Formats: sequence, structure tokens, C-alpha cells
Amino acid sequence: MSGKQYLKNQLPVLLLNLLGVLALALFLIATGTSRQAISFIALVWIVVVVCYLTVSFFIQKRHCETLLVMAEQLGEKYLMPEVMAMPERADEQVFYQILKMAEKSMLEKIGEIQSERQEYKEYIEQWIHEVKTPITAMKLICENNCSESTRELLVEVENINHFTEQALYYARSEHTEKDYTVREIRIRDAIADSKYLLRKNHVTVEVEDDGKIAYMDDKWVRFILNQIISNAVKYRTEQPSLRFSTAQKHNQVILSVEDNGIGIPQSDLPRVFEKGFTGQNGRTVHSSTGIGLYLCKRLCDKLGIGLSVCSQGNGTSVSLIFPINDFVAGVQG
Repeated sequence: MSGKQYLKNQLPVLLLNLLGVLALALFLIATGTSRQAISFIALVWIVVVVCYLTVSFFIQKRHCETLLVMAEQLGEKYLMPEVMAMPERADEQVFYQILKMAEKSMLEKIGEIQSERQEYKEYIEQWIHEVKTPITAMKLICENNCSESTRELLVEVENINHFTEQALYYARSEHTEKDYTVREIRIRDAIADSKYLLRKNHVTVEVEDDGKIAYMDDKWVRFILNQIISNAVKYRTEQPSLRFSTAQKHNQVILSVEDNGIGIPQSDLPRVFEKGFTGQNGRTVHSSTGIGLYLCKRLCDKLGIGLSVCSQGNGTSVSLIFPINDFVAGVQG
């Protein structure tokens, strides 16, 4: 609150006091009071008014600054009335009651939205679980009746399963702690999940195992690796290849996935984890959704896994950084 704005708000008070001084001066002149006495009385009146307005300005300014600091520190701004003290002035109490009514309405609306969102999420999870049964049945039928057409169909079934898994893990990504089991990470299991996709696109896979083992929830990490593999196949070259390697650095195990695909432009690298961002490559590959890496980053943040992407124009390297847990490693050993 500025002094200029405060004086503008106090303009009626200033005009009223000015009229009061003039009226008193006219009355004193009519009664024969000396000019010196009238001037002294007017000066005292003006000094009292100025002192009152100055003190009032600093008190109100301090109060407003305190409210602003409280609002900035509050995560949910609509809960401001809960931390405010009941004002003493009648007009301020009216605004306080309006804020309380707005807060109540907001909380009720948030409750309704959260309830609807939870119901929709539960429906999506139930639907995915139901649809996975026919997907598995289709996969078994194709595997038991091997032919050129069924091999092509297996790739599409694998793609369908990939997208259903993506939707399921997206719905569960807010609460990873509810389904979390620490196990040894097996790279070959993630590769096996995408074996038909890799085989169809003639992707050469190389796995370097130097004995560096990471422990984390196997299911979540396999999903993340499947997303990375899917991206590598999607943005492949004529002779695609994938290389998996692990290395230990300080108190971390780094799992790197390198491909020889078309790479990521340097201008797009800072935004690859943004939801819906497809970049320049997304304009050439129309199946890009901008969800894969966003979901990987979201899950890694929840699981405490570091995730980085680098590209030098040709090929892309994605690194998963696992913290070493001596207790878990000792138990597993």
C-alpha cells in the first residue's frame, strides 16, 4: 500500500477536517477571538490530523504486508481465511465473512472434483485389468499358431499391451508407494517384454553386464525401460541397435541405454520431459504423443531414480541413476 493511494482513500476525512477547521475559524472570528489564537488552534488541529493519518498509515501498511507474507507462504491460497485473525472493523468483518464463504465453496468444489477423479481413475484401472485378459489370450493364440500373419499380429498386440500399460502406470504414478517391492533389476526381462517389436524392426540388442546390480521395484523400472525401448524403435535408423550397460560411480549405479537412432536436436533436449512435447522429431513421426518420457520422469521422481537424456545429433543415450542401498544389497546378497 503506497502513501499516495492511502491519502486518496482518506480524501473524505481530509475534506471533512478542512471544513471543520474553516467553520471553527469563522466562529472564533465572529466571537472576536484574536488571529494568533485562531491560527494556533487551527495549527494544533492540523497537526493532530496529520499525526493520526501517519500512525494509521503505518499500522495499516504493516498489517497488509503481514497478510501478503502469509499468503505467499501458504500453499493453498484459498485457505487464507483460516490463518487470518478476525478483524475488528465492521467493514473488514464483512469482507472476512465473504472470504470464508468463498473458501467453503472452494473446498466443496475441490472435494467433488477429487471424488470424480478418483472414481474415473478406479474405472480406468478396472477397465485396463479387464482388457488385459483378451490381450493375453490373443498373444497365446498367435504364439500357438505361428505364421507370417500371426507374427505381424503379435507386434500389434504388443503395441496394444504397451499402450494399456502406459495408461495404467500413468493412473498409478501418483501413488507408487502403494505397489512397491524391492528386487534385483533384470535388464533382459524388460527386453523380453518388447521382443516382438524389436524382432520386427530388426533391432540389434547388446547387453553389457559388468556385475553392477541395482535394486529397485522391478515392475516400475521395467515399464520405464520399455518406454525407452519403444522410443528407440520409433526413432530408429535403417540398421537400428540398442546397447545396455551398467557402471558404478560413487554411491550410484548408472544404467545406460544407447541407440543409434535419429537423435534429439539440442534445442529440444531441455524440454523432452515436458508433457505433450514432441519436438522436431514429432513432426516426422506422427505417432509421437509426448507422454513416454514425461511419464518416465514422473515415475523416476517418485521412485528416487535419476533420469537424464543426452544426444549429439546421431543417437540418444538415456541414463537411469540408482542410489546404492547397502542394507538392501546386503539382504539380497
